Amino acid sequence: MTAFLEWGDGPPVVLLHGIGGAAALWEATARGLAGRRVLAWNQPGYGGTPLIDPLTFAALADALADALPSPAVDLVGHSMGGMIAMEFAIRHPSRLRRLVLCATTPGFGGRDPAFAEAFMAARLGPLDAGRSMAECAAALAGGMCGPGADPGAEPAPIAAMAGVPAATYRATLACLATFDRRAEIAGIAVPTLCLAGSEDSVAPARTMQRMAAAIPGARFAVIEGGGHLPHLERPAVFQAALRDFLAEPRG
Repeated sequence: MTAFLEWGDGPPVVLLHGIGGAAALWEATARGLAGRRVLAWNQPGYGGTPLIDPLTFAALADALADALPSPAVDLVGHSMGGMIAMEFAIRHPSRLRRLVLCATTPGFGGRDPAFAEAFMAARLGPLDAGRSMAECAAALAGGMCGPGADPGAEPAPIAAMAGVPAATYRATLACLATFDRRAEIAGIAVPTLCLAGSEDSVAPARTMQRMAAAIPGARFAVIEGGGHLPHLERPAVFQAALRDFLAEPRG
């Protein structure tokens, strides 16, 4: 299986999906970025790609660096994909031109250990009880959208999560729980845009605003009515923000 799904031609922009996502979920975004070569990464364990063992953020960032077909790219990461993007920015700064962080945080669980415990219990508990990924997806992914989501936004993320192998999901959750780059993001030195859904309870807008304030020169914007999947819930708004940011001349 190829490491990337690819659309278009032009300066490269790479899209990183979240823990319950898939590269194919970026198709609408890719088609909204005319004049760009858009590459959506099948992260290790997803889309038929082999899982890394042990799975760490360092290993994921290095695997992405090895897979990139260009010396430097614009990088867009959603949720856990945003965490991988931050890790990449810290480990491989010369490979990065611009950074977009969507519905993500610089440290798993932030300042609330109770959130981290509840997050893991909601995801591992059903699997431990014998439920399938399809059953888990219907319960979890279906509740990620905010009240302003476009009609019909839910089926695609539910189907994507249902297709994630259980072993991949478990390994990636264990990896997710280790992420904490709150002390290092101040060293990110490329133009950065942080995009939050106003109704996101997983990566709240206030948390993302603090993250943006910690990254030198970073910009923060809110997609009103969006939940944890703003690129799927409010695609026109998300794509417009992305196009505008990526088109700006670098200072």
